[in-house]
Amino acid sequence: MKTFITLGLLTLTSVAAAQTTVEFWHSFGDAKRGDWIKARADEFNKAHPGVTVVPSYKGAYNDSLQATILAARQNKAPALVQIFEVGSQLALDSGVFQPVSGIKNVDFSDYIKPVVNYYTIGGKVNSLPFNSSSPVLYFNKDLMTKAGLNPKIPPTTFSAVLKACAKIDAAKLGIKCMALTPYGWFFEQWMSEQNVALLNSGNGREGRATAANIDTAAGRSIFQFYKDLSDKGYLTNTGKLADTNGTNAIFGGQKAVFTINSTADLGNQLDAAKQSGFQLGVGVLPIVDGTKRNGVVIGGASLWVAKNISKPVAEAALDFALYMTNTANMASWHKLTGYYPVRNSSVSLLRKQGWFSSTPLQITAFNQLLSTTSNVASAGGLNGTAIQTRTIIEQGLQKVTSGQSVAAVATSTNTEVTAALVDYNKNFK
Repeated sequence: MKTFITLGLLTLTSVAAAQTTVEFWHSFGDAKRGDWIKARADEFNKAHPGVTVVPSYKGAYNDSLQATILAARQNKAPALVQIFEVGSQLALDSGVFQPVSGIKNVDFSDYIKPVVNYYTIGGKVNSLPFNSSSPVLYFNKDLMTKAGLNPKIPPTTFSAVLKACAKIDAAKLGIKCMALTPYGWFFEQWMSEQNVALLNSGNGREGRATAANIDTAAGRSIFQFYKDLSDKGYLTNTGKLADTNGTNAIFGGQKAVFTINSTADLGNQLDAAKQSGFQLGVGVLPIVDGTKRNGVVIGGASLWVAKNISKPVAEAALDFALYMTNTANMASWHKLTGYYPVRNSSVSLLRKQGWFSSTPLQITAFNQLLSTTSNVASAGGLNGTAIQTRTIIEQGLQKVTSGQSVAAVATSTNTEVTAALVDYNKNFK
């Protein structure tokens, strides 16, 4: 009997030892997205008895990244982490992560090229695309009609926006034309649409970025757009930086005809339109006049695998990341959240399911992404101080809407961003 118990204990011990645990830290604290992730982990765990994926919410993007770096220094890093796109250089510089392309052979050809292009650095795919988005123009069809505009022809250029605003202003509807917040992400998009890198050194991808390209014709045109909207009385926002929730509330309350926000926000916009009783429209991101549309820079986040973990854990983490972003799951994720499904096969599946026929507003966003040219500009600016530089750009946008000249603000913003880059790079001499 004693021998039997001992053997039983040994068997239990060997089973426990064979179990591979994958801690997954993400930044979706809401039930809708958090529950979806947990459901995928439960499915994966059931299909892989030797693996246990444990997803947990670790706060906002920046908080989660900082927590991961701290945990890694204590040799307690989670195996898998969701990191926002502009945190990529900081993630690389931390030395905490390993390229997913180096863990085992993965075919990345099914991932939408402009999306995987962002996360490919130095010829290596460093992280797996997960939740991806880009900005579009949202418009109130009913208010456009009241102002004498054709909702079937939304503005696609800066000058067309300003012309539409003039007509809205003349209609005296007691509303503003454009709810637009000072947002560095939008600035980055408009640099890409003009096929101009935000930073030098190939947007920080051919070497460390040491200077900004903000004080250029491309950069000044963006500042001018904000200034024109403000000076003519067409602009409204909350006065806070990057406050898309605030501009959403203004737009959803029918206090503005247009707003610009993420494609991932479509569900919220539709809910607001239904609640307020108006028809919602979606158009491409308006761009600078006289430029050929180059395409958008991907936003959102990707999945990174920690470096100093065992090979079985690293492979299990990647296997789960690949499972969570497979064809069917990315189609499901898109339907639930509005984020791009990141895989070409997922787009095909959605077409077969008739998704775009039942939700035609999604088509504009998809076409805008799929028509993006994959180049240095659309790959997005890579730098370790992106959070700080975005704020500097946002402060610059706020300055021009407060009366300062475009020339002066473009120069000072460029100087500040460049100084931040130089200061950060001192850590890597």
